[in-house]
Amino acid sequence: MTTQHTYRVIVRGTWEGLTDDDRARLLAEVDQHGLAQMRFTPEGSLTYDKVLKHFSYRFVVVSDAADGEEMAGALAEDRAETALKALGCGHGELRSTVTDMDTMKINRKGR
Repeated sequence: MTTQHTYRVIVRGTWEGLTDDDRARLLAEVDQHGLAQMRFTPEGSLTYDKVLKHFSYRFVVVSDAADGEEMAGALAEDRAETALKALGCGHGELRSTVTDMDTMKINRKGR
């Protein structure tokens, strides 16, 4: 039996080739994609601002620990790619930052 780990992954990218219609649609929904709406979810949480230059997705990915953080990042980038295609908006290269929640050390303040 393999061990599963839970990863929090932030996928970042830059909007590219947005049409005027894309910009209008994204700006109409900008309040639904601000800092207050950032959540780590399996489906991903898209955030961006009114400048429409950069965006990020936050994902929770559960995968085999043996596959490591690199696989979790690849899975999250694939999910982001799929979501962006469904949204119909162009983007540049995606980059991810992965945190393994099962190995993360929590420093507690001394009493």
